[in-house]
Amino acid sequence: MREHRQQTQGMMQQRIKFHFDGRIVAVDDQPITRTVLEWLRASAHRTGTKEGCAEGDCGACTVIVAERAGPDAPSSAMRTSGIRAGGLILRPINACIRFLPTLHGKALLTVEDLSRMTSAPLHPVQQAMVDCHASQCGFCTPGFVMSLFALYVNHMTAGTRPDRAALADGLAGNLCRCTGYRPILDAGERMFTLPPALLDTAPIEASLDRIAAETPEIFTYAASGTPTVATGPSRIDHFTAPRTVAALATLYARTPGSRLLAGATDIGLWVNKQFRDVGDLLYLGDVADLRMIEHDGDTLRIGAGVPLEDAWGALIALIPDVREMAVRFAGPPVRHAGTMGGNIANGSPIGDTAPVLMALDARLILQHDEETRSLPLSTFYHDYMRNDLAPGEFLRAIEIPLPAPGTLIRAYKVSKRFDCDISALSCGLAVVLEGGTVRHIRIAFGGMAATVRRARKTEAILQDAPWSEESVRAAMAALEQEFAPLSDLRASSAYRMRAARNLLWRFWLETRPERSRPPSATRVRQFTLAGAA
Repeated sequence: MREHRQQTQGMMQQRIKFHFDGRIVAVDDQPITRTVLEWLRASAHRTGTKEGCAEGDCGACTVIVAERAGPDAPSSAMRTSGIRAGGLILRPINACIRFLPTLHGKALLTVEDLSRMTSAPLHPVQQAMVDCHASQCGFCTPGFVMSLFALYVNHMTAGTRPDRAALADGLAGNLCRCTGYRPILDAGERMFTLPPALLDTAPIEASLDRIAAETPEIFTYAASGTPTVATGPSRIDHFTAPRTVAALATLYARTPGSRLLAGATDIGLWVNKQFRDVGDLLYLGDVADLRMIEHDGDTLRIGAGVPLEDAWGALIALIPDVREMAVRFAGPPVRHAGTMGGNIANGSPIGDTAPVLMALDARLILQHDEETRSLPLSTFYHDYMRNDLAPGEFLRAIEIPLPAPGTLIRAYKVSKRFDCDISALSCGLAVVLEGGTVRHIRIAFGGMAATVRRARKTEAILQDAPWSEESVRAAMAALEQEFAPLSDLRASSAYRMRAARNLLWRFWLETRPERSRPPSATRVRQFTLAGAA
C-alpha cells in the first residue's frame, strides 16, 4: 500500500462530488470507508433513511443511486437491467454498506426527495402507503418506499404494471418486523392507480455531465480531515477510481497491496461488523469496459464489474432455467450493487454464482498489467479463500459458452429463508442426453467443501450411462464418497449431504425423458425477474 500512496501523491487530490438535494455537493473531510448512511444522518441531517442491520439485509437504509447511461456500446452489447429514466440508470442500494467516495459522479436520492417530485402533498408511492395502512411502527417504511419507488419508475417508464409476485420479488431486500407485508403489497398495486409523478431527470443529468467534465481519467480521494482511529495518526488511506482497464491494470500491477472494491456488499461488512482496516481502495465501478455485457455468437461475456442484477438478467435472457437462482440471490439492493466478478473472486464456499457458472463451463479472463489469460472457473479455486490470482492480477470478465440445443439445465438453492438468505447448499447441473443416455454432464456444488467445486467423480458415474433411476441412485451414493461437508450454523453435515443427494434426484425427476409432470411440479413457484411485467 506504500507504493499506492506514492503513486497517488503525484495526482491531484479530488473532492467527492455528487448530485444531492437538487445541487452538486462536494465532500473532502470524510474517511474513505464512511458509509453513505453515516454521511446522510450525521452530516447531511437526512434522518429519513434508517439503520437496521448495518449489513445490507433489512433494507431500512435503501436509497437510490443514479448514474449516467453509458455511451454507445458495441453492436454485440446487451442492454443492462438497470432502471432507466431519461438518460439515467437508477439502482436501489443499501446505504449502510456503500462507501461515500463511490458516489462521485453520481446522484443520490432519498425518501425526502419523493414529495418534491409532485405538487401533491405526497408522492404516489407515499400516498399509497398511507391509503393502504402499510406503515405500522414505521421504522422500515422509508426503505420500502424507496424500493417501491424503484419499481414505480421502472414500470412507469416501460408502460407496464407488475403483478403481485413481481412486487414481492422487488421488495425481497426489505424486511418488516411488524410483518405488514400484505398492505405493503397492496400499496405497490395502488401506487399505479394514483395521478403520476415522474422524476425530472434533466437537472440530474446536467449535474452529472458537469462533474464528469471536471473529473480526470483517474479520480483520487483522500480525506483532508483527521485520520480515523483505524488508520492511526500517521496515515490517511486513498480511494482511487480509474476509468479505463488500462489505467486499472497499471495501477494494480504497481500497487498489488491495494484492495479492489466493486459493490462493497462484502467489504462493507468487514468495516461495519469486523471493524477491519481495509487500507487503500482501488475502485472498479467506474471502469466502463468492466461493466460491459456482450453476446457474440455462441458466447456470453460478462464484465467483472457488471452488477449482479444485470448479469443475471443477461443469463436469464439466454438460459431461462437459471431464473430461480437469479431471483433468490440476495435482494434487489444487493444485486444492484454487488457484481458477479466480485462474487466469484471473493471465493466464498457458499457463493451462489459459481456452481451455476461451473455447470455452464464458464471461463475467467484474468489480467495483469497488459497480459491476459483464460482459465476454467472449475480450476480457479485452490482452497478456502485461495485462488489462482497472482499479485497485481484481477478478474476482467467471465465468458460463458451458450449451451448446445437440448441441454437440460437447473440451478438450485437451499436456505432457511426463501428470499435474501445465504445458502446452506447450492448447485448447478447441466446434462445432454442422447436416446436416454448421458452424453455430457456437469454438476457443481456450493456449501459441500472448502470451495465451490465440480462433482467430478459423480459425473464419471453418470457419463455414458442410462439416465435412469438406477444410474442416478449410484451417483447419489458417489456424492457421499466425494464430499465431506462441514456442520455450521446454517446446516449440519448430514443435512447438506442429504440435500445434495435429493437435489440430484430432483434434477433427474425434472429431466428424465419419461417424466409425466412439468418441471414446475417440483418447484415452490414460478419465477419472474424483479421488476418484470
